[in-house]
Amino acid sequence: MVVAPLTLSSLAVATLLVAALPFLIYRRLRRPLALKPRDAITGIAVFALFAMVIERALNDYVLHRNEATATFLSNPLAFVVYGALAAGICEEVGRFIGMRLLLRRAAAKPASTADAGDGTALTYGLGHGGAEAWLVGVLVQIQWILFAVFENRGELDGYLSNLPTDSLMRIHLILASLTPQTAGIFALERVAALVFQIGLSVLMWRGLRAGCRGILPLAIVLHALVDVPAALFQAQLVPLAAVDGIYALSALVVAGLLFRTFRRPPAAA
Repeated sequence: MVVAPLTLSSLAVATLLVAALPFLIYRRLRRPLALKPRDAITGIAVFALFAMVIERALNDYVLHRNEATATFLSNPLAFVVYGALAAGICEEVGRFIGMRLLLRRAAAKPASTADAGDGTALTYGLGHGGAEAWLVGVLVQIQWILFAVFENRGELDGYLSNLPTDSLMRIHLILASLTPQTAGIFALERVAALVFQIGLSVLMWRGLRAGCRGILPLAIVLHALVDVPAALFQAQLVPLAAVDGIYALSALVVAGLLFRTFRRPPAAA
């Protein structure tokens, strides 16, 4: 089996695009919106802790180690509800805590608070969403690209000789199914996820600054709704094309709202 050169190059281009996008946005808007690296670092730390550690540990226990919950969640609809809520609760509680810390720091410097505006939320969202893009998308794609290179050289079996035969065959089948369209789907999903993370960050930041007590539940519900299509696909209840269509349209709407939010009116003469 050989991965076509066009497929391999498409995967590489899509991976580079996703990897670079958070940095390009930050660089483009750093001066106009006075973006600060510490806000992005906060977003990265929150995603790493709450999504990659706490949420994964919870899923491992609930879906695998606890027989009662694992049996209950074998029902597709129960799995969809759990998957969406688990992601929403873990990430939004983390976002709430991280942004509360940033808000307290901003409050300690009254002169800079008004100037920061939603720039703090944008930078945090780039950190949170950028960490997701890299940890969930880019690093995984790099692994598959390496697998494809070894496959084309006929060296994959030797490279993965420590894996069970059925796992190795599964990797071969996945590599055989890769197409340029796969790269496009990957890029679409990761870019949409970044847009959603920025949008949720702006929502949380504005809610906290306004003293809205219901902002955390609202953010959890919205985050869960974002994750529902992916959970439906994982449960094999809807096709991938429908999921990607929903994400593409939703990301365009959120991106349009974000452009309106960060588009500054011309300075008065």
